[in-house]
Amino acid sequence: MSTGSGSISLALSMLFHPRQLIELLRRERPLEKPERLFEKERDQLPLWLPVALGCGIAAWFNLASPSWWLAFICICASVAMFAVMRGRESRTASALFWFCLFAALGCILIWFRSSQVAAPVLERPVVTSFNAEIERVEPVLARDMVRLVLVTGEDSQLPPRVRVNVPLERATAELQNGAVIQLRARLMPPAMPALPGAYDFSERAWFLGLGATGQALGDIRILRPADPLFALSRYRQQLSAHVQSQMPGAAGAIGATLATGDRGAIDEADAEAMRRSGLAHLLSISGLHVTAVVGAVYVLVLKTLALSPPLALRFRLPIVAAACAALAAVGYTLMTGAQVPTIRACVAALLVLVALMMGRSAITLRMVAAGALFVLVFWPESLVGPSFQLSFAAVTAIIALHEHPWIKALVMLREEHFIRRVGRFIFSLFLTGLVVEVALMPIALYHFHKAGLYGALANIIAIPLTTFVIMPLEALALWLDGVGLGAPVWWLCGKALGSLIALAHFVSSRPGAVTMLPSMPVMAFGLVLFGGLWICLWRERWRYWGLFSVLLGALMITANRAPDIYITGDGRHVGIRNDSGELAMLRTGGGDFIRDIMLENAGVEGKSQVLEDWPDAQCNVDSCLVILTGSDRKWVLLATRSSHYISALALSAACRRADIVVSDRRLPASCQPRWIKADRNLLSQVGGMTIDLEQQKISTAVEWTGGHIWTRYRSAKETAERKPLRRANQ
Repeated sequence: MSTGSGSISLALSMLFHPRQLIELLRRERPLEKPERLFEKERDQLPLWLPVALGCGIAAWFNLASPSWWLAFICICASVAMFAVMRGRESRTASALFWFCLFAALGCILIWFRSSQVAAPVLERPVVTSFNAEIERVEPVLARDMVRLVLVTGEDSQLPPRVRVNVPLERATAELQNGAVIQLRARLMPPAMPALPGAYDFSERAWFLGLGATGQALGDIRILRPADPLFALSRYRQQLSAHVQSQMPGAAGAIGATLATGDRGAIDEADAEAMRRSGLAHLLSISGLHVTAVVGAVYVLVLKTLALSPPLALRFRLPIVAAACAALAAVGYTLMTGAQVPTIRACVAALLVLVALMMGRSAITLRMVAAGALFVLVFWPESLVGPSFQLSFAAVTAIIALHEHPWIKALVMLREEHFIRRVGRFIFSLFLTGLVVEVALMPIALYHFHKAGLYGALANIIAIPLTTFVIMPLEALALWLDGVGLGAPVWWLCGKALGSLIALAHFVSSRPGAVTMLPSMPVMAFGLVLFGGLWICLWRERWRYWGLFSVLLGALMITANRAPDIYITGDGRHVGIRNDSGELAMLRTGGGDFIRDIMLENAGVEGKSQVLEDWPDAQCNVDSCLVILTGSDRKWVLLATRSSHYISALALSAACRRADIVVSDRRLPASCQPRWIKADRNLLSQVGGMTIDLEQQKISTAVEWTGGHIWTRYRSAKETAERKPLRRANQ
């Protein structure tokens, strides 16, 4: 009895003395094995700080509610406090504390950023005349137009910043950054996603500060010419035009992209061939291009100065060469428009140069982590964009591959025959390209619903061709143009670029060059990314645990069934997918843009067919009635496709015979289908939708985007209007 009383007394004393309880928990150390693992991986722990920051940013985008954001921040703070109580000397507790702290900071950072860039958004389409100052000029020569980002001023009734497309024949040379113009334009709010999982331009426009987009009507009047201080943008345009004049056609368009970052002149067929062949990264000024410029300037300055013995003896030439290369990196970044991928590559190059000056190892995962932190702190919204994900995934995969002991021993330079050395280099390039393709495939499938399969082979030729032939030839030609001797070099550069374009078209046209998948679940994409990071960022054998996460995400992706019906947010366009994977469209005059969006989201490659050719489809000028065969019943879909008057009596009778009714008009209350009525009233609340008839599941755009401040759904909380489904065939 006394023993029991003593135990109770001890428990009560510990209850009222928290320090004793904490000391007991410290002595027990139940997480001894993770502690040993984290101790071995102590050098890798800082690499997870940008991952934690990204988790907080991703949570903010996916939760899409201030109450959920506060809950996430509070949970992170609670776990961090628990980790502190667990003991600061514990490596596990310290890692948990910093991860939760940075996750909470990421959520707070993107929350603050979204409020900081907040700007009025146009409520409805308007046609108006206004004065504005040109902030940025973006030539899009492949579409015969020029994009102007305009600042409207405080006195205007329009949003502070709008983007207007100007036909090429009306785009005069006076349209430069800083010029004040007067124009008439048709403006509309930034486009919402047409389908669940489709590209959401309204999100990007929010963080760019764009309140409206539109088309210029009539001629543009120059009220005040551009200021000479904006000479950099003007010089960029002049340089782009000069390159295209020296190399006409597709070669000149890609050459201008490499020199100035201007992609507007690239033909859509060439751009698609580059994407399908896995060479699209060559068109985005990022790590490869900045590295080539920095490396060329560094070697050129170092070798040139080394020719002078007094300079070589008195100065540390590597530091001088690194400083010149840093200036070249910054200048090249500004010249190409200072986009986020280019800034990321510039920051990484500067870190490498600083490491070279200090005599430290330059290319490491810590350099990548520092660059990611820099970008996420200043542009946290870039996390959800494909550019950030593709560039950092590629660099992380490359460095993690070459830091592996087996790969390092395999590709290490050694004294051997020239043929074996070349073979080792080619194998290293192929292995690197293969790993990059595997790393980028889930990201490409998530954002673009397609990914190239032969990119590893194509990049064996394309990367050395671009880095060691095309870019040096273009730089030499530009330098020789100063004395009028650049024509022969331009000819060689054009032939090299022609070879690159021919390679892209050849690879993209091979059977099975591209794999396409419908929109994948966000959870599956997150599992694949987390598993890939786990494999790349750790060094011990437990890194291979990430394979389970990757495999689970891959199983979810492959098991994901494509919907049967696709309905855009305006109700005008309906796509129906059959068992063979083809897509039939309700309207044939919707343009290539809507058609391509529906084909991509459905994971269908090729052309769509008209709904009239669908079996059991009855179509007229005003509507189509289609019978779809499901796993256990037949479904009747009725879709309107004209603005003609339809009597309420006839419409009500047709609705009663249908399970699903789709219309771009507001249907009367007497229209009562057996399952769902997707008219203008409903679609304005939930956006575009997809319907899986087998699982009887409806996905809406608002479920994907959430109720963020830039969404313009009339009521995000209202869901589809449904009636109890009758299982029998009616």
